[in-house]
Amino acid sequence: MIRRRNSNLVDFRFLKTNRLKVVFMGSDPIALPLLDWFLGQEGRALAQISTVYTQPDRPVGRGQRFVANEIKQWASAHGIEVRQPEKLTAEARARLTADAPDLTLVMAYGHILGEKFIQAPRLGTLNLHASLLPKYRGASPIQTAIASGDAQTGVALMRIVRELDAGPVADVESVDIETLDTGLDIKATLAAACVPLVSRNLPRLAAGELAFVPQDHAGANFCRRLIKDDGVLDFTRPARAVSARINGLFPWPGCRTEINGQIIKLGQADTLEGQGEPGSIISNFDQELLVSTPQGLVRLLKLQRPGGRMLPTADFLRGFTVEAGTILPSVTMPTLVRTQS
Repeated sequence: MIRRRNSNLVDFRFLKTNRLKVVFMGSDPIALPLLDWFLGQEGRALAQISTVYTQPDRPVGRGQRFVANEIKQWASAHGIEVRQPEKLTAEARARLTADAPDLTLVMAYGHILGEKFIQAPRLGTLNLHASLLPKYRGASPIQTAIASGDAQTGVALMRIVRELDAGPVADVESVDIETLDTGLDIKATLAAACVPLVSRNLPRLAAGELAFVPQDHAGANFCRRLIKDDGVLDFTRPARAVSARINGLFPWPGCRTEINGQIIKLGQADTLEGQGEPGSIISNFDQELLVSTPQGLVRLLKLQRPGGRMLPTADFLRGFTVEAGTILPSVTMPTLVRTQS
């Protein structure tokens, strides 16, 4: 469920300028619902995306073929100019300044903007950050919120400053994290949440009526870029911590464990009451896999064997036998977040 901090409707008579000329900077498909909104009736009435900045095409797959990301594909399909600088040089800044945009809107771009880039648009540069700031600053706020067992997360509309994700915040769109939500699920939910957040605040920004509130820096936490080694599991921890880790880190980097000498990827989990020897599979009755911890049982709901597809447990067990009493290894789970130092 989406919860709005500022839910009062916008009277478009307060839009005191013509349509805003907006430059968008982003490289992740999380922004696609918002970009589509800009092409709809309400979005077109407020603004026009004149240019899209995104990361250069990168080689992918075994053939290392250069492939455009989904943001570039979207812009090209709609006849919008695409720029892909490897670095934001003085030449790139001069080109942006010459465009004279009203606003630059950034989401998951992948470049750090210098002060002159930030100040170039008439109304400045705003960022959409996938956290209820200052809760999680940094590279992996979606995964970290779920893996930490949070009940809520959201998207914040903020001004960009030189310090990472530390700018003042105008508004947020909050979303609930349900027990079975994975990183993939919440990313899609937050992508949709960007639309009401921008639609109610863009007119206020244009009218000079949008207030920005400084963050409480003492409450800031920092989450780093995730790596494959973050996908290990420690069944000596409470079941809720283990299941939250599995759900939060799906699909990347994905949690895994060793069963019958094979590395099995885990896609979704929840918990039940009970306890037992850490990592012990205490039951596979009723086509379930239950793994004991000192505080609760982890119920594995989706698994993937090497070379296979991610399957519900019942389907997975049709071709993979797991004996009750099997002990899954426990490995210390790396810390994902640090507090303000």
